Parts: sequence; structure tokens; C-alpha cells
Amino acid sequence: MYERDCFHPSKFFSANLLSSPLPTNSFFQNFLLCNGDNPEYIHPYLIKPSASSLSLCYPSRSVHSDCIYQDFNPDLTVSSSTSSESHHVISSFTGLSVTLDFPSSNLRFFLVRGCPYVTFSVSHQTPLFSMTTVHKFSSFTSNSSLTKYALKLDNGQAWLLYASLPIKVSNSYETMISFSKKFTSRDHGVPLVVRIALLPTSSSELEDVLDRYSSCYPVSGDALFTKPYCVEYKWEKRGFGNGDLLMLAHPLHFQLLSKDAGNVTVLQDFKYRSIDGDLVGVVGDSWLLKADHVPMNWYSTRGVKEESFDEIKSALSKDVAALCSSEITTISAYYYGKFIARAARLALIAEEIGFLEVIPSVKKFLHETIQPWLDGTFDDNGFLYDANWGGIVTKERSYQDFDYHKYGCHHYHLGYFLYGIAVFAKIDPSWGMKYKPHAYSIMADFMNLGGEHDLNSKNYTRLRCFDLYTLHSWGGETFPDQGREQDSSSEAVNAYYSAALMGVVYGDNNLSAIGSTLASLEIHAAKMWWHVKEGDNMYEEDFTTENKLVGYHSVNMRNRKMRYCYTSKESKIALHVLPLLPISECLFSNVDFVKELVEWTQSGYGDGPADGDGDGWKGFVYALEGIYDNQFALKKIRSLKCFDCGNSLSNLLWWIHSRDDEEKFNCGHGSHEN
Repeated sequence: MYERDCFHPSKFFSANLLSSPLPTNSFFQNFLLCNGDNPEYIHPYLIKPSASSLSLCYPSRSVHSDCIYQDFNPDLTVSSSTSSESHHVISSFTGLSVTLDFPSSNLRFFLVRGCPYVTFSVSHQTPLFSMTTVHKFSSFTSNSSLTKYALKLDNGQAWLLYASLPIKVSNSYETMISFSKKFTSRDHGVPLVVRIALLPTSSSELEDVLDRYSSCYPVSGDALFTKPYCVEYKWEKRGFGNGDLLMLAHPLHFQLLSKDAGNVTVLQDFKYRSIDGDLVGVVGDSWLLKADHVPMNWYSTRGVKEESFDEIKSALSKDVAALCSSEITTISAYYYGKFIARAARLALIAEEIGFLEVIPSVKKFLHETIQPWLDGTFDDNGFLYDANWGGIVTKERSYQDFDYHKYGCHHYHLGYFLYGIAVFAKIDPSWGMKYKPHAYSIMADFMNLGGEHDLNSKNYTRLRCFDLYTLHSWGGETFPDQGREQDSSSEAVNAYYSAALMGVVYGDNNLSAIGSTLASLEIHAAKMWWHVKEGDNMYEEDFTTENKLVGYHSVNMRNRKMRYCYTSKESKIALHVLPLLPISECLFSNVDFVKELVEWTQSGYGDGPADGDGDGWKGFVYALEGIYDNQFALKKIRSLKCFDCGNSLSNLLWWIHSRDDEEKFNCGHGSHEN
């Protein structure tokens, strides 16, 4: 397998980490690619390592009707007197933290997500460190003990610097201040710990908060799945004085945070702004986040109306008769997976309405399409294991370098395969048991929890795509300056929903619970950041007045386009609905928002026509319309001439005939909430 040296994992990871699978879609991914010097957003700062220094930026946003983005500008850069041309080394990491060592500078940075301070230690062998800025220092002052400095820049920013030992200014210029240790006899051999924090406003109360919690710092943090629909954050903390741990919660954290457990204190008025909404101060070294329950159903939640059975059976007969594995021309894992999942839907719809005579034909199709991928007998493509990083790649992409195309969107592609496998194992249990190891290997590629007794933990990284801080998945990265990205929120939900169903069919309660939890968190996140609602103050008015959905959602950008090419409103809705499943009820449980969304679609088509798949996209729009206007949507669905390759007339009729207009359904995510 061809790989350029700049993408080999040994370049930036410490030797002790190389024996385990490594993350390919992590929050510090830009610290690993090529020279490792592209910035990453580690809330609330953009962080950029270079050869022997680290720069931080409190980003400002540019807002337009079609996009919102934030750029990196090095407000402060930290380096040491012993710096030489080298590169950083990652000595440890978790889902919530990464430790960057600069061996040539004797600096170690504890980068913990959601920490209002950037914390680093300076070896006792390094007597001097400096801070530079692209702006100018307009003033700096210290307290009497020389353990706190206030730095003001000419762009209006104020930064606070805290030190575990007294430090003094040895040199100062317009753009640089050098600090040296003021040793006492008992300080020799003791590393210096320095914390830097932006003062969000000039309020003395906010400065008092930063002073109060400056001496307790996190060195790492992790997220634990202790029970269904719960995530527990725990931070390892250290300190150079008394104090509790101060962290920042983004809006979804704040929504899910259990505030009654008595282990956290929320500081409502202590806030940092971010592209993801206000970050609010929370005091406590452990948090409990509780997600809403999501039912993992094979079939519709309410049941299909019996009077509609004949119409659905007629559609099923035609859709099943058209199944022909030899006529699938694509070799793309993504589109091939959609064909598989579409057929699996037909089997479940047939089961639900008792039309069992078509199931053998579906079973034959699933056998012909799934098994070659698992056996390695599909000539034009297949799954390969990349031992360098520890993950599944496909033959079509194995020649490419480590980039978006090779390791991106695993949960999208493999999620469709998992759905088909779960359904096939349900209707053919003996086949399911034979191919259980294959199924679990595919699942573990993007949903491994790294448990001590998990046989796949040694082969795959932990939760490849799911971000334990933002609480949703990322599909990959196309442009380093924009960071990781995800467009289709619904395909992310499908991945974990499918894994949960696989847990059901194999009697694996733990897999079902984790899959359900991650699916619920994806739904919460989609409603928070992809579903654009006026009045919720998530995004600026210029953007919200023109958009009801975020198309391309990246770490540093929100764009109205989908996948950089789809501009029509119908395509945007379709790519946030597909595949249409029982769990789609929960993703679109806010009926008021669904009405606004469909009406917005009907008001125009964005920048152009329906992006080449008009009827295919429209089917998903009509499905949403059926949530509140059943009969009108049914009439439109009956007029469609073609369907998305992952959808069918049978599936749309099943959806419409399993609901009434605005029928209330409690999926745990409510019917009129955000």
C-alpha cells in the first residue's frame, strides 16, 4: 500500500503509542498531517504548533448569508530559549485532550478541550521562555509575587498569565516579552507551570473567576459510557495551590448536563464566544451528560394502517422484482452500500405488513451483494486492513495518501453495510452467525470502545469518527484550514442506529446500548447545529434568515452548500433525511421546524436546479411534508417517477401510511422542542 513519508504515524507520535491503532479522524488531526503545523480548534482557542513553538488565537468570525467562518491569527506565540528546528511529539491523547511535547524547547503543552486556559510546563533545564504577537503589546503588569501578569494587546485583547513559580520579565519589545524564572533554593529542579487565558471582557468579575481557578489545571480528560444514554466526563487534574477545576460547556453540553448531581457549579455569566455558540463556565472535575432515549425499532413506531397494505404490497412486488445484483454498476462502497440498505428496507417493510412471499428474493439479493465484500471475492472493490494506522480502507481508495478520501466518512459508508448485515442476519440467523466476526470487524472500525475484553480493540482506534467533545461525528477533512467536516447528519445517525440493530440481532446488549446512545447524541447535535431555527441565537441573523439547514459543517465553517456542490434546497433536505428509517421520527420530531423547513424548500431552489436528481431528492421532502400533511404528501409521492438509489416507492408509502397528520409521537426527543 502506497503511503508518503509525511503521512506515516511514527513522525509525530511518541514511540510508546505506535503499538496501538492510531486515530485517523481526531480533533488533533492537523497536528499529524504533513508538517503538523495547521491549526486545530481546541475550544475556545485555535492552536497551531510550528517547528519549536505553539501559537494560540481567540478567533473572530466572518458572517455572510451563505457561510460563517473563523480564521487563525496568532495572537500569542510561546517559545523557549532553547528552541531549535524540530517538531512536536504527541506523548498522550484521549478523546478530550492531547499532550504536545517540544523536545528541543523543553516545553510540554496540556491541551484539554473546553479549558479556558492554555497550560504548559517548562523544564527546569530551560531558564527562559518568550511570548510574541502579530499585534503589539500595549502594556503589561504583574502582581507583587510575580506569579500573575496582565498583557494587553493593541487589538483590544487582554490576556492573563499565571505561573506556579515567580517569573520576571527579562526583555520586552513591542511584539515580544521574555520571561525568566526567579529561583529560590527550593525551586531548583521543579518544572514551571504557566497558564494563559484570554479575558473575554474587561469585567473585573470575570478576571476574579480566572484568578480563583488558575491554580488547578487538567492534564487529560476522558469520556466514559457508564450506562445507556449517559456520557461521563472525567478530568485528571493537578495544581500549584488550592482550587477547583474550571472548564467550559458548549450549548449541547449545557442542554444535557445533569445539574442536580451536586458535583458541578454553573457560572452563567462566565462566557466565551465560539462558532458553536457561547461556552459557559462549569466548575467540577466530572460531568454527567444525559441524552434522550431513542427507541431502536425494526418497524414503524405506530404501525402501518391496514387499509394501505394493498398499495404497499403492489409497490413491494415491483421494487423486489427489480432487484438484480448484476445490474449494479457502481463499485463505490458508499453507493453500493445504499443499494444494499435499500433492499434491506424492503425486507423489513414486507415483514411488517405480512407480505412474506417476497422476502426470499430480497434474501437472495442481500446474499449476492453483501457476502462478496465480506469474503473478499468482490473483484472490483473490497475491504482491506491498513496496519500502519489500524483501520479499514477499500480497494478503490487504498492507493491514496492519508486524506479525506481514504479514511473519511467511514461511518457513512460502513453504516449502510451494517444495516444490510443486521437485516440479513435477522432473516437468516445461520448466515448471521457465520459472518458475525466480519460484521463486528466492520462495526469496530468506527465504533470500537477499546474495552479490555473487546477482541477488536487491538485492531481499531477508539470511536474513529465520533467526537466526544462536540458529541457528533466528523466525516473527514478536505481543507486543513477548515478542519474536519460532516454534512449529512442523518447518515451519521444511521451508522449508530444500524450498529444498535446489529446488537439486537446478535443479543449484544452493550453494543445496542452504545449504538443507541451515540445515535441519540447525533440527533441532539443535528438539532443544535445543523437545523437552523430563527430565534435560537446559534448563528447570526445574516445566516439564519437565508438558511434552514447547515449544508457543509466543518470545525471552522458553516456553509449552506452540501458537499461543496449541491445547492438546491431539495438536495440539502434529502441529504439530511436519507436514509428514511424508523429513527427518522426522532431526528425530525420538531413538527414546527419541519413545517418551516418544507415551506422554505418550496420558496426557491437555491443557486440552481435540483442538482440532477430532482424526483430522487423530492421524495425526502415529501416524506417530511407527510409528518404534518399526510394526504397532500401522499399525492405527491404517488406522482414521483424515480427515487434515490437508497430509497424506494415502497419505503415512502410505508412512511406515509404509518402516520396521521401531526400525530404526536414521543420518541424521547419531543414533538415541538429544539
